[in-house]
Amino acid sequence: MAASALDSDVVGWARYDGTGATRPTTGDGDEPPYRDGVAALRDGWRLFQASQLIPPCPGAEHATSFLKREFFFEKLVAV
Repeated sequence: MAASALDSDVVGWARYDGTGATRPTTGDGDEPPYRDGVAALRDGWRLFQASQLIPPCPGAEHATSFLKREFFFEKLVAV
């Protein structure tokens, strides 16, 4: 997400279809599946927020590290 709010734009994503109904299951698109997190919730996805609670050390705010705003969405489907 571009910010910590669920209505901010999606900037990165990964998809995994555990049912095997789609191939390939990851990295298969240039466009996010939803514009924002709220749209995913409206479509029946469940939300798990997994952001780190530890702030970065001063001076390391722009170093490659953990994702500052990380969310997992899960949708249960009948197979």
